[in-house]
Amino acid sequence: MSSSPLTTEERHSRFELRTLLETSRLLIESQDPDFVLNNLLLITMGKLLVPKGMILIHKPGDEAYFVSKSKGRGWLGEEDELKAEFPSSVLEQSVIYGEKYEEVFTTIGIEKESVLFNLKTSNHHLGFLCLGPKGNKQPLTEHELEFIESLSIISSVAIANSRMFQELRFINRRLDRKVHDLNTLLELSKDFNLMVDLNEIAKSFKFAMLGQMLIRTFFFALDIDGHKTIVSISGIKDEPAQKELDHLFTLDDITHVNGSEGCGFLEENSIELLIGLRFQNEKIGIVGVGPRATKEGYGDAEVTFLQSLGNLALLAIQKTLLLEERIEKKRLEEELNLAKTIQEGLLPNPIPEINGFDIAAINVSSRQVGGDYFDLLKLQDEGHLLAIADVTGKGVPASLLMANLQSMLHALAPLSVTLEEASGRINDIIHENTPPDKFITFFWGKISNDGKRFKYVNAGHNPPMLFRDGQKEPSLLEEGGVILGAMPTLMPYECSEIEFQSGDLLVFFTDGVTEAMNPDQTEEYEEERLIECIQKNKGKSSEEIMQAIIEDINVFSDNIQYDDITMIVLKVN
Repeated sequence: MSSSPLTTEERHSRFELRTLLETSRLLIESQDPDFVLNNLLLITMGKLLVPKGMILIHKPGDEAYFVSKSKGRGWLGEEDELKAEFPSSVLEQSVIYGEKYEEVFTTIGIEKESVLFNLKTSNHHLGFLCLGPKGNKQPLTEHELEFIESLSIISSVAIANSRMFQELRFINRRLDRKVHDLNTLLELSKDFNLMVDLNEIAKSFKFAMLGQMLIRTFFFALDIDGHKTIVSISGIKDEPAQKELDHLFTLDDITHVNGSEGCGFLEENSIELLIGLRFQNEKIGIVGVGPRATKEGYGDAEVTFLQSLGNLALLAIQKTLLLEERIEKKRLEEELNLAKTIQEGLLPNPIPEINGFDIAAINVSSRQVGGDYFDLLKLQDEGHLLAIADVTGKGVPASLLMANLQSMLHALAPLSVTLEEASGRINDIIHENTPPDKFITFFWGKISNDGKRFKYVNAGHNPPMLFRDGQKEPSLLEEGGVILGAMPTLMPYECSEIEFQSGDLLVFFTDGVTEAMNPDQTEEYEEERLIECIQKNKGKSSEEIMQAIIEDINVFSDNIQYDDITMIVLKVN
């Protein structure tokens, strides 16, 4: 059975349906919003034979529309902007007529005989398709309205999809850029970790700036131990003055240069961006960059990359400086250990034995080397020379002066000079050859060859204590003169002598004993505690008495030592 032939209206309807399907496929497959909008306008104007047409695209948040496409005269031109925001009652309509919404048409600037088609998705208003009156001035038929409305819906979906695609493409490009930046930073990090030379790190940083960011003008400044200096530079006419460099460190961590920074150096070298670099929350670096070769500006991504690159270089430099400091510290420790060994060699070891005497001595330095000194040596007349001294200060300077004192004492010991005369000579030599703030408290004496007498000179030292049977308080050996090195010998040193008795106990010490501090540093050990400790242990050997004093000091100070401790304990058998 043959089908009846189609009417003209049916053939026209089918043609429009095929046109709509083909157009929808073409628009939906397109990923270009401009293509979609251009085709929408051309198809609708061609279909209705209207001489004027325009597409307005909404700018969310700006209360405005811009003209994406415009055909015909008398209406807004392409790229023009229309400041307007329409009520929801208008935006909910699919087709908008001038008779009902004349104010809307007046705002847009089109004839009220025109028709607006709302371009929207289920969630968002995209804009309007504006079509002027038909050439024959006839209103749009219901069939034409349905066709344009369907095409508008399809176009709206196509625009939304193309926007989404463009946004995804933009996000993917950003992700690709970030992946590239991360790979670059990873490779640079590996390179920096292998470098131990500051110049080598600065050179690699320079190549990264030139190669990765295409920046020809930049500088990299560091604050090293309070001194601000340029470590890497390219394309800069003249380095900044120290005052300018100090000023740059006071600016914000991210500074887009606009001329208000008050620094001519930035303007002269076309510096556009300053980035502060921090280590443990302290700004110790600055990167300043000029324009890129691509003429592109510095957005958040570029700033982040430059910050990361600068921090990598900064950490590598910090590591290098710490390594250098560690090497230097190790070298100094080795030298101090050697100095300690040499200084220990200057002290008598073992302690010489003297018939009729029990002797013990100790030197405990608060540092690797110190300024305390004691000595005990045998003389040509079979007598013995005993000395104890304390050089002002601590560490290496004090140890050097102590060594000089030891050499002078050993040089004068064999000579036929009295203790008084020798003390004057030592004082004058030290005064003439050392700074005015360096001096020595010094005590020395000579035990006669028969061991019965002790002749001494005290040059400002803590007086040794003589404990004797039958006496409650010790006698102090104070006679002598001024400390060594404080002034020239204007008056001769005085000498005194004591006769030893059986059971006498003589204790020599430096101020590290009596000035030992308690843990709170509010109280000193002082002579009273020393005398009390010696009285308690007087019946013991010299070694035991000395160790008892050391233990008592450690208990008092909680084993915290602030100064060198030196003692000689001599007991007459």
